[in-house]
Amino acid sequence: MRRFNRPEQFELLPYIGKWLVIASVAAFLAGTASAFFLVSLDQATAWREAHRWIIWLLPVAGFSVGWVYHFFGKTVDGGNNLIIDEIHDPRKIVPLRMVPLVLGGTIVSHLFGASVGREGTAVQMGGALADQLTHVFRLKHEDRRILLMAGISAGFASVFGTPLAGAVFGLEVLAIGRMRYDALFPCIVAGIVADQVCLAWGIHHTHYVTGEIVPTGLWSVMAVVAAGIVFGLVGMLFATATHRLSALVRRFITYAPLRPAAGGIAVATAVWALDGYHYIGLGIPDIVRSFQEPMQPWDFLGKLVFTVLSLGTGFKGGEVTPLFYIGATLGNALAPLLHLPFPMLAGIGFVAVFSGAANTPIATTLMAMELFGTEIGPLAAIGCITAYLFSGHTGIYRAQRVGHRKHGKHRSAVPEES
Repeated sequence: MRRFNRPEQFELLPYIGKWLVIASVAAFLAGTASAFFLVSLDQATAWREAHRWIIWLLPVAGFSVGWVYHFFGKTVDGGNNLIIDEIHDPRKIVPLRMVPLVLGGTIVSHLFGASVGREGTAVQMGGALADQLTHVFRLKHEDRRILLMAGISAGFASVFGTPLAGAVFGLEVLAIGRMRYDALFPCIVAGIVADQVCLAWGIHHTHYVTGEIVPTGLWSVMAVVAAGIVFGLVGMLFATATHRLSALVRRFITYAPLRPAAGGIAVATAVWALDGYHYIGLGIPDIVRSFQEPMQPWDFLGKLVFTVLSLGTGFKGGEVTPLFYIGATLGNALAPLLHLPFPMLAGIGFVAVFSGAANTPIATTLMAMELFGTEIGPLAAIGCITAYLFSGHTGIYRAQRVGHRKHGKHRSAVPEES
C-alpha cells in the first residue's frame, strides 16, 4: 500500500505558530521598553534644554556611568556587538542587567549633554529581553540566534516607528553582503508587533516632510549618485574616527571610568567655546529644520565631531540618530550644488549616511519609504546603495562580519556558524 506523504506546507504550520507566539512576546517586551525609554528621553532632553548649565556636570556624569559599568557591567559592556557576537557564536544568555544599565547610562548621557543616539539602547534592550525567553521556551542554539535577531528588529522598529526597516535591519546588520532568510518571518512579526506596542503606549514619532520629489531621470540619478559617494565617505569617516578614538583613549587612559570623564570635559569645553549647544543630544530640532530651510554647511561636521568625542570616550547611547543628523544636514548643504530640492536630498542623506556607516542599504531604503513616503524610494535606494558601496568594509559595528565583498570577484572568508 502506497504511503501518503504530507505536503511540506503542513510542516510550516507549527513553525508559523511557534514564531508568532515567541516573536510577539519578545516584541511586546521590546516595544514596552522602547516606549518607557522614549518618554524618559524626552523628559531628560526637556530638562537639559531648560537648564543648560548642566553641561558642566557632564564629566561627573561620564565618570559615574563609567564607574557603574566598570563594577557591574563588564559582562555587557560590548553593547550591540555583544548581541551580534551571540548570534554568530552562541555561548551564554545575555545578562538581563544589560537593560537597566544601558537604559540608565543613555538617559544620563542625554540629561547631561553627550552627543549620542538611541538606537543602540533600543537594540540592546530588545536583544537582552528577547534572550531571556530562551529558557522559557527551551530554545536550541539555532532558534536562539533567530530570537536574538527578532529582538534586534523589535528594538529598532519600535524606537524609530519603522517596522519593515527594523525587521530587515535585524537580518542585514549581522554580515556585509549576506542575510539569513530563515529568520525573515520572526523578524517581520517582531518589527510589526513591537512598533504597534510602542504606539499603543502613546508614543508619537517625529514626522518629516520632504515636499517635492523630483522625477527619476538621468540628471536626478547622476546627482544622487554623486551625493551618495559623499554620504558613503562621511559614513566611513564617522565609523573609522569613532573606532580609532576609542582605541586611543583605551590605550592612554587605563582606568575605564576616567574615559567618559575626559570625554565630558572635552565636549563641555567645546560646547562653551564654539557655542555648539545644538550639536549635543539627539539634535531632532535641527534634523527637522534641515527639511524646512537651508542649514549651515558645516553643521554635519560639527555633529560628527561631537558624536565621535562622546561615543569614542565611552558614553552610552547609539550612533544612528546622530548619523541621521549628519546625513540630513549634509544633504541640505549639497542640494544647491546638485540642483536638487534640499528637503528631498536631506531625506536621502538622512538614511544614506547611516546606510554607509552600518552597511545596511536595504533596511535604510525601506526606512526612507516608511518615513518620507514611497515616492522617494527609487532615488533613496540609489543614494543608500551608493553610500554602502563607497563606505568600505568597515562600519560602526565591530562584530559585523564580511559575508561577501561589496565589489570585486573575491569572497571574504567568513567563519561558519556552529
